[in-house]
Amino acid sequence: MLYYMYELNHAAIAPWRNAVNVGRYFWKNPANPMSSTQYARSITAPLDMFERLTRRYGKPEFGIDRTLVNGVEVPVEVTTVLKKPFCNLLRFERKFETKPRKSQRQKLLIVAPMSGHYATLLRGTVDDMLPYADVYITDWVDARQVPLAKGNFDLDDYIDYVIEMLQLLGPGSHVMAVCQPSVPVLAAVSLMSEDKDPNIPATMTLMGGPIDTQRNPTAVNNLAVERGTDWFKNNVIVKVPFPHPGFMRSVYPGFLQLTGFMTMNLDRHIDAHRELFWHMVEGDGDSAERHHDFYDEYMSVMDLTAEFYLQSVERVFVNHDLPNGTFNHRGRIVKPAAIKSTALMTVEGERDDISGLGQTEAAHDLCTGLKTKQRTHYVEPKVGHYGVFNGRRFQANIAPRIVDFIRSNMR
Repeated sequence: MLYYMYELNHAAIAPWRNAVNVGRYFWKNPANPMSSTQYARSITAPLDMFERLTRRYGKPEFGIDRTLVNGVEVPVEVTTVLKKPFCNLLRFERKFETKPRKSQRQKLLIVAPMSGHYATLLRGTVDDMLPYADVYITDWVDARQVPLAKGNFDLDDYIDYVIEMLQLLGPGSHVMAVCQPSVPVLAAVSLMSEDKDPNIPATMTLMGGPIDTQRNPTAVNNLAVERGTDWFKNNVIVKVPFPHPGFMRSVYPGFLQLTGFMTMNLDRHIDAHRELFWHMVEGDGDSAERHHDFYDEYMSVMDLTAEFYLQSVERVFVNHDLPNGTFNHRGRIVKPAAIKSTALMTVEGERDDISGLGQTEAAHDLCTGLKTKQRTHYVEPKVGHYGVFNGRRFQANIAPRIVDFIRSNMR
């Protein structure tokens, strides 16, 4: 019923949106002699705000077609190298004019979080790593777009996907997990190591992930423990309404996840939109554009399958299966101690309010088969969750350390 109310709300405000767009067109039209005046901007600013706050944001584009390698501009070709019902594996391949050196031929798999936002949230991460490797990224599919006939998708399937992708990349590749996928990526590498799979990655970088949420628990962690899996099942799991392709699939809807993200820092978002309003009134296009770029991405959300979401809540946040040694994959206990040849790097933000300080570092305590020289841990001072994998601090301080780590452990 909740999803139907959400869809009904969008339908109900559609006439108002049409009227607002007519007003925006009139006052912004260059043919209108008043379009460049402050009076016109004072009228269009609230219209623009209404349009943005009631818009249904679609999936953004990566928009990456070139990169700089040692100061030389290199074209980038984006292709889909693997198609699965719930995920496409994208390859960002650099097209060198001459044969690249060994250090430039590395393959990096970035496993994007399946937590409500699209993989394009990591656009900056991809862009910053492209000068050093061909980048592959998991482009998760919105669950409401997947017909029921395609089957279910749970945490075990997630791990299977990661293993299949690493096998596709072949020996000596590298894997980076951002936030939530730290758990399934660690599980996948553990299983591959125990099976002596020849395609085991050379390095594994875990960033801001909930390996052990018993350490320094955040408000997100405490909520999961206090409410329990049954509460989430009864209150946030809904059926996809008609006419979406995933009609009648049980999902955790993206709009609920976005609501949760927004309410965590509501004052900050209100202030940001207040500033946007005055930027538009004053004609400060650059500041308004930066706001638009961020929120166009932030407001674009996707649905998650109910089985994956509920398993993640129960096994990662409530029962703490991984640190307790009870995490299993299709009935088989996952043993991180089996990892012996995949070097491990963990990255955390000092002010991370989603994955608390120490939760990702806990991976080192589980991977007891690794030697000291195969381990690296880094904490970026004064950054929150998103600063761990995106933005100026990531580009200047974190990405270079990851690159050094990868190059030090190439096979």
